[in-house]
Amino acid sequence: MIDSTRYEEIRSDLLEMSHQLGNPAHRFTILGEGNSSAQLDENLFLVRASGTELRTLQPEHLVATRFETTLSLLDNNASEEETEVTLLESRNDPKALKPSVESTFHAWLLRQPGVNFVGHTHPIEVNKILCSPAAKLFASRRLFPDEIVCCGPKSLLLDYVNPGADLAIAIRNSWDQFIRDNGFTPKILLIKNHGLIAVGETANGVLSATQMANKAAAVFNGAAIHGKIQFMTPGEVEKIHNRLDEKYRQQQIRKQT
Repeated sequence: MIDSTRYEEIRSDLLEMSHQLGNPAHRFTILGEGNSSAQLDENLFLVRASGTELRTLQPEHLVATRFETTLSLLDNNASEEETEVTLLESRNDPKALKPSVESTFHAWLLRQPGVNFVGHTHPIEVNKILCSPAAKLFASRRLFPDEIVCCGPKSLLLDYVNPGADLAIAIRNSWDQFIRDNGFTPKILLIKNHGLIAVGETANGVLSATQMANKAAAVFNGAAIHGKIQFMTPGEVEKIHNRLDEKYRQQQIRKQT
């Protein structure tokens, strides 16, 4: 059982991360787009309530939700009506607001090693690419060193699927294969015609990955105007990924909140 001090720390970090992700100046989300979450302990996680906005998220808009109940949606082929009932049953406090319909993928990701926070957004620059044939190229190549440091050498790309349990199942089915193919865990998940999911050990890790992915998308879109995009070579990407000083920078980013 998590103690009250640690609970307040996690909730505070999640609220700050959510406000930054929802800040209109960043153009990551508008209106009620996006959602966020954080692991509390092995049984519970906090997730944004349905119908709330990241930019104005308040403590009462975060729902303490049970992993076990939420993850049951991955295997029971529930209808929309059954999903609604399960989401309400997953609340640790029956008087709390209803958890986001995307709670299932948040629950699954938060159970993965090294993932304590999750942020899902729809950045305009990123979606310009994800709504185009260039999505695979953007996910698989890197443009500059800081993109590698904050977003990893490659991103996990998924085809569009319906939000909710279908998306969670697609993430589950692709995650382990990505690790087997690449030898590292993705920091960024990209969903065609939808948006971006960033995962991290800390709230700052999620925010940094989201910010850098959006910068990379802006650079990608701008470079395309001038002709063929000049990517870093696989060897250059691997060298940055394994440099001791860059690993130190990654550690510092993860420690910050």
